[in-house]
Amino acid sequence: MESVSTPARPRHTAQADAVRDALQRAGGFRSAQQVHEALRGDAQAVGLTTVYRQLQSLASRGVADVIVSSDGTTSYRFCRAPGTHHHHLVCRRCGRAEEVEGPAIERWASAVAEEFGYTDVSHTIEIFGLCSSCAR
Repeated sequence: MESVSTPARPRHTAQADAVRDALQRAGGFRSAQQVHEALRGDAQAVGLTTVYRQLQSLASRGVADVIVSSDGTTSYRFCRAPGTHHHHLVCRRCGRAEEVEGPAIERWASAVAEEFGYTDVSHTIEIFGLCSSCAR
């Protein structure tokens, strides 16, 4: 009988909880360095390497959304709709983000894939601008 392996569940630690909670409180996209600074401000003893590892774990499980900005910075945000396909409208200044659906984008992506004979396609689309508060 063949054994089937399942992905290892991440260890539940106080540091993992602290990173998740800091990301959830942030309310928008934050870099690992920004999450680390917030934890230090809360007197949490969590190293930057641990923050990176925990954020990557949250992203791989769909608990955090990930975007890469035009300057190459990777940022994370606690996902309000885990497991659903969505896009983001992100403020370049404060990191505030809105989850948006894009049925027209989905149709376009499917049509492009079909035109070129691609299957099993995926995509990410992020829209950047200034939120109303930052635009003032």
